[in-house]
Amino acid sequence: MLEPSANPELARTQEEAGALVPAGPIITFDDVSISFDGRSVLEDVSFSVNRGQTLCILGRSGVGKSVALRLLMGFLMPDSGSITVEGQEITGLGEEGLREIRKRVTMVFQNGALFDSLSVRENVAFPLRERGGLEEDQVQEIVVRLLGMVGAEDASDAFPASLSTGRKRAVAIARALAAQPEVVLYDEPTTMVDPIIARRLGDLIQRLKRQLGFTSIVVTHDMRFAERLADQVLFLHQGRALYFGPLQAFLASPDEHIQQFLTLDAYLLPSA
Repeated sequence: MLEPSANPELARTQEEAGALVPAGPIITFDDVSISFDGRSVLEDVSFSVNRGQTLCILGRSGVGKSVALRLLMGFLMPDSGSITVEGQEITGLGEEGLREIRKRVTMVFQNGALFDSLSVRENVAFPLRERGGLEEDQVQEIVVRLLGMVGAEDASDAFPASLSTGRKRAVAIARALAAQPEVVLYDEPTTMVDPIIARRLGDLIQRLKRQLGFTSIVVTHDMRFAERLADQVLFLHQGRALYFGPLQAFLASPDEHIQQFLTLDAYLLPSA
């Protein structure tokens, strides 16, 4: 576990996690639309995420789940609508303004997006050095603690190419934490990993919420994973937000598209 004394800024984050925080959303999408080559991908999508909550974005492949994350990071710009982070409109920001947003909102990509030429240790140290203000021995101490938090301390000298998909994602989470964000976005964290690794990743995301108060947005098609994590659910169907609200109400929804999604997700092929 990352101890509060490891780094003053991380300690401050932990203290704030246990303190009273202002009510209201930290992330808001308001009637956001985007299309590619004339094809609508998201159409008038609205949702919000309060500080410390976990939102799971669900839906079949190709419905715009990952596009929503890229819009939030400023990698894409919507055709219309508003996206705010702590009340700040980001859709009109230039690159400098977006860099400031990305210090508060970070993303764990499907492939981990690690630097292949750097060891695991150096990957996690990168955002710490980029931020500055720390001596090298402090950087190394924080790296060790972060890798321990995600269960990858034994891989510190390895290079990304030698890691399994699940281990790459764990290291990517450690690197994301090193940036000391307020919001962490996860793009399909359980894709191409076995159920044991998926469970470990889910446990890790839950621990980060409990211990550090992180706000999380998790894109997934895995309903079992979502059931373990979600405070709120956004269900996308054909580019529209068919449902936004609490998990239990989503599971009980009579909507035929939602029930079909839940039924297909629960279906298990018979063993040979």
